[in-house]
Amino acid sequence: MDGVLQAVGPRLRALRQQRGATLAQLSKTTGISVSTLSRLEAGQRRPTLELLLLLARAHQVPLDELVGAPTTGDPRIHPRPYERNGMTIIPLTRRPGGLQAYKMVIPARWPAGEPQRQVHEGYEWLYVLSGRLRLLLGEHDVILTPGEVAEFDTHVPHAFCNPSPEPVEMLSLFGPQGERLHVRAQPTTRKTQRSDA
Repeated sequence: MDGVLQAVGPRLRALRQQRGATLAQLSKTTGISVSTLSRLEAGQRRPTLELLLLLARAHQVPLDELVGAPTTGDPRIHPRPYERNGMTIIPLTRRPGGLQAYKMVIPARWPAGEPQRQVHEGYEWLYVLSGRLRLLLGEHDVILTPGEVAEFDTHVPHAFCNPSPEPVEMLSLFGPQGERLHVRAQPTTRKTQRSDA
């Protein structure tokens, strides 16, 4: 029982970070104090059913996922889409932490203005299902079209956007490690020129 309870904190932290939420934002959503959330994630406080129910609702995951309940034998994943910064994100993996898979839908002409490049821990793979995705990666500026793949270390300043009048659908694999996939990123002479891999 102690092992099960100790594993809840890292799951809670991974779920929150996966959604890009701060402790303050989660506190506002759940009504749980920031200090209680922090202690739960650090394993310094035992989770109660009341707290777990609030957190499961906020993270849009089943309660058994928070406590690491044994699998029922059903391999199907029941995605729960959420919206972040105007994008629809559909988690395609069950467990927080480790390698994560997402389907992302980026609306037309998103964002308004030039996207802000970011850096963070991890490694990312993108596969474009439909639409035209602009990827800014270090000195590279490329347009990815359906069937194209990119991979990169997320310590390199990066951003992506959809300059097109139709949505972009893509798959994203994100994790600290993993097998390398086909790399597609080379400099272009114009911002929106497509480079062939």
